[in-house]
Amino acid sequence: MPQSSRRTPLAGVAGLPVAVAAGVFLPLQGRINGALGARLGDGIAAAVVSFTTGLIVIAAVGLVLPQGRASLRRIVPALRERRFPRLYVLAGVVGALFVIAQVFTIGVLGVALFTVAVVTGQTVSGLLVDRMGIAPGGKRSVTAMRILGSVLTVAAVAWAVSPRFSASSGPAALLVPVLLPMLAGFLMSFQQAMNGTATVHYGSPVATTFVNFAAGAVVLWVLLLIKLSLAGPGQEFPAEWWYYLGGPMGCVFIGLAALLVRGLGVLLTGLGMIAGQLLGSLALDVVLPAPGAVVALPTVLGTLLTLGAIILATLPWPKGALAAGRGTRPRKPDGGRGR
Repeated sequence: MPQSSRRTPLAGVAGLPVAVAAGVFLPLQGRINGALGARLGDGIAAAVVSFTTGLIVIAAVGLVLPQGRASLRRIVPALRERRFPRLYVLAGVVGALFVIAQVFTIGVLGVALFTVAVVTGQTVSGLLVDRMGIAPGGKRSVTAMRILGSVLTVAAVAWAVSPRFSASSGPAALLVPVLLPMLAGFLMSFQQAMNGTATVHYGSPVATTFVNFAAGAVVLWVLLLIKLSLAGPGQEFPAEWWYYLGGPMGCVFIGLAALLVRGLGVLLTGLGMIAGQLLGSLALDVVLPAPGAVVALPTVLGTLLTLGAIILATLPWPKGALAAGRGTRPRKPDGGRGR
């Protein structure tokens, strides 16, 4: 789409740092949710708390802001008139799946392998979703620069988290557990694309974020009720206020992602947030180290290489160079200036 291509250079300059900044807060959110899960002795209950508090916060924001109220009123008409596929309202279920993957696989895989699995799935699907044109910016060519930047990003993330790898389990034992976070990461790009499209029709990311948290909360509440019926309640909820910040942080993340995919595309939005996650994790390990935290030379160099790979993915491919996929027009006999 010509319009989306004209927006991309500006979005790469202005939007990419915002994506990185949004990603910086994800490790803090994960640390808070993890601490709440440990305090409650129940990871699903912690996820329910995160989604429910996020839903309450975004509902309050939507009711207070005039633009938010207007966007909330557009939800039902947009679905009734099928302005976009109704399946998009289930985008929040991907967030619930991601939390479930955290709860059930990090203990087996470790944070490092979990991160690599998520990043691999998200990077591959980012290329695919941009090529399919699901996001509101339309189809984007899968150029050699984007492929190279994506491959380097996965390699750099693996290098950055390599000091945390554990050799306690064999590869065969990890094969099945690693598929769940990889699937969650793969679906995250589709979630961002669907949220971006929905935001265009709602007129504000407030409505999109509300629908996301509502869908995710319903799924997690059902799982919690099933667990409670089988195992009974866990520990009492803590009184400390900071345990309940994970949901509001998720509101910011989902809202910004829904806005950024229109200009940056799904791939670059995801890569920017991946870089932010590594920077945020590095900062947390230095300032507030968790048990087992490792800040080694590969951690720092891998993080820097990730930033370089993402910058590489934003660079325009030279005119006349080959691009992968049919999104790039073939070179014409007159030098490619036939339009």
